[in-house]
Amino acid sequence: MIADTFRSAIEAVWPMLVIFLVVIIAIRISYIRINHEKFVFYKEFLNLIFIVYVLLLFQLLTSTEMNTNGGLNIVPFTEIFRYEIGSKLFIYNVIGNILIFIPFGYFISGYVKATKVSHILFISIITSLTVEVVQLQIGRSFDIDDIFLNVLGSVIGFLLFIGLTAIKKHLPRFFQSDLFYNVLCIVLSVIAFIYFTKVIGLGWFS
Repeated sequence: MIADTFRSAIEAVWPMLVIFLVVIIAIRISYIRINHEKFVFYKEFLNLIFIVYVLLLFQLLTSTEMNTNGGLNIVPFTEIFRYEIGSKLFIYNVIGNILIFIPFGYFISGYVKATKVSHILFISIITSLTVEVVQLQIGRSFDIDDIFLNVLGSVIGFLLFIGLTAIKKHLPRFFQSDLFYNVLCIVLSVIAFIYFTKVIGLGWFS
């Protein structure tokens, strides 16, 4: 269900996504050449992944929501406990709202070099609160529970960042090198490109 929603988001925004990424890549390449900066593929790849994530997040959070006709809920846990645990609606509305913000917490933690959960709480709360206010204005609902779940997802993303950073420091030197991460991200970019072409119907790798 969540995978189908993600696929639908890609199908809806792929024209904007392609144009946006081509422009960003062209600007970034020019900037690196003009300013003689060191090019590290995996860092540039992760930056692009974050851009793609933000665009897909925008699509997911502003598209039609399941099982809602708008409304305002400011009573904590009202919506969370409305769904039967394990049901499709629970997975979509509760688990989905957590999962969708895990990458946000991870990327933001890396960007601000967060070492404490408090370092990302303000950003997460402001972001989720803004999303809910905008949703209320476009015919969706404002739900305090969504803010709680989004922030929880961001915290999990922060913990994931801290955990992976700690693990990386104890890996053999080769697995900490730019070469290793460059190769890994090249493989991931090829897989992502193949998946993307299938989603938008090009079928080059069918």
